Amino acid sequence: MTTKYLEKNAIIAGVGQSQVGRRLDRSGLQLTVDATKAALADAGLTTADIDGVASWPGNMEAMQPGFSPVSVTDIKEAMGLELNWYSAGSESTQMSAIINACMAVATGQARHVLCFRTMCEASAIAKGSRSSLVGAGRNRIGGSFQWQIPFNAFSATNWVGLAASRYMQEFGMTREQLAQITLTARRNAQLNPKAIFTDPLSLDDYLQARMISTPLCLFDCDIPVDASTAIIISHADTAPDLKSIPVRFEAITGPLKGRDSWDQQIDLTRFNGEPAGTNLWQRTDLTPADVDVAQLYDGFSFLTVLWLEALGFCGRGEAGAFIEGGQRISRDGELPLNTHGGQLSAGRTHGFGFFHEAVLQLRGEAGERQLSQQPKVAAVANGGGNIAGAALLVRD
Repeated sequence: MTTKYLEKNAIIAGVGQSQVGRRLDRSGLQLTVDATKAALADAGLTTADIDGVASWPGNMEAMQPGFSPVSVTDIKEAMGLELNWYSAGSESTQMSAIINACMAVATGQARHVLCFRTMCEASAIAKGSRSSLVGAGRNRIGGSFQWQIPFNAFSATNWVGLAASRYMQEFGMTREQLAQITLTARRNAQLNPKAIFTDPLSLDDYLQARMISTPLCLFDCDIPVDASTAIIISHADTAPDLKSIPVRFEAITGPLKGRDSWDQQIDLTRFNGEPAGTNLWQRTDLTPADVDVAQLYDGFSFLTVLWLEALGFCGRGEAGAFIEGGQRISRDGELPLNTHGGQLSAGRTHGFGFFHEAVLQLRGEAGERQLSQQPKVAAVANGGGNIAGAALLVRD
């Protein structure tokens, strides 16, 4: 295939996910091996077929325990892989492993690339080896954090709360409207056997919940978990040899524009999702109206609001009205959203869980939560602030 955009030569050949839980008492490497084996079985491949590995952000166990405890070399040695190509790094979008893998197979550096994201944050927090607060346990604070900590902006919740407050003031979105992101995720999670939170959640429950950083309450924040997700990216011409139904990349992008921080955006009500959306639609003839299901990053509920606008599902400042009542984003609505429960109820897997769910939905393999109208096009987005990536996946 000859194409201007090389990601169109790449497909998702297999997906796998380990057990997902709050404190599993299993190492990150054990979880990664489980997810890898599941993805290999899904694709009908063996370890001998894997000649590339990509991850984000690379091993960070010494700096942030539990955040990213497994390196590329860890999984290479554990699985006995022989690699022609590999990549991992933190100075990139969370989607960089997927983007890099697409480019690797499209340019002949590898044929089958294992991408993985592993986290043991829940266990690390429980053991007291790390905190959800920036700089906790450090003797000195450096970088941009030195300007935030003196103003009690310890957590990403503070930074996103600031942006959400400004957005609500400018566009009139209410907490009742914002709640629909959380309530929709919880309803969907009730159909996901791996989801962390599945108890019913009402609007009153949401409005009465403990405030974390105005206007974000407890239920607006995602859930640290222990989990690993593996995705195998292969060249499109390998599709006939696969066991699975291949899902192809129609477009993928991960730009870095504007200010490189959460709190210094020129306009706090915008973020790097907007250039990601612009780039995405320039790489395809499809439009937002063609998308059948959306798996949009919800590290905080407000980030999903911004993604709905950034990807053109509604106009600037119109997301509150778009999600009001929750019908449009429900399972039988015009844009089913985060059908596995998102990170707000299913657990924080930093974007890879959204790819995993999108593939299952496109294949018709999502079990009880499978949409009644078989989707053919899925949008996936991850990140917030300056870190943003977006992709379109298609089942032909």
